[in-house]
Amino acid sequence: MTDKKLVHIVDDEDAIRRSVGYMLKTAGYSVESWLSGAEFLREVRHAAHGCVLLDIRMPEIDGMEVHRVLVDKGITMPVVIMTGHGDISLAVRAMKAGAVDFLEKPFEKAMLLNAIETAFSRIAASGDAAARAAEAELILGALTPRERDVLEGLAQGLPNKTIAYDLGISPRTVEVHRANLMAKLDVRSLSDALRIAFSAGLGA
Repeated sequence: MTDKKLVHIVDDEDAIRRSVGYMLKTAGYSVESWLSGAEFLREVRHAAHGCVLLDIRMPEIDGMEVHRVLVDKGITMPVVIMTGHGDISLAVRAMKAGAVDFLEKPFEKAMLLNAIETAFSRIAASGDAAARAAEAELILGALTPRERDVLEGLAQGLPNKTIAYDLGISPRTVEVHRANLMAKLDVRSLSDALRIAFSAGLGA
């Protein structure tokens, strides 16, 4: 098993796939090449996680549509767009839609590596967020449904009286639940409890 970072090159031009693949391999990356956006989308569910280097101008299905489908499918691999001259407005649109960066062909190796590293830093950041969310959910599993309701109210910034009214219980009972949940979460302050709540997606 390799620990090299994987880059998926999606481009219908053989010369681009070979030259960009060579640049990436000599920089220590693992590379997988795809002849078209359609081919990549067919196999993406089984593809190893990595960064996607995606050409905009391709027959059958262009890069913008490939990116949209990836987002719709919930595929979280970061995307760097490759664009020919005159496609800058499309590339900017792609970035607004969540692409990490765009490269205008022909590009130098340093620009390519910089964009790819930016993409992998996003993977690391999202991985940390996912790990924090999973850990927070695990911690919140110790709470009773009513304690979780109270924490949800606190995460929404509601005072005890409002939480009590919404849940049909007394303010005193809210205080008891609040004390219990903080003990179970092993936190000393409300801000610590809220950090856990927000990581688990409460209070949205």
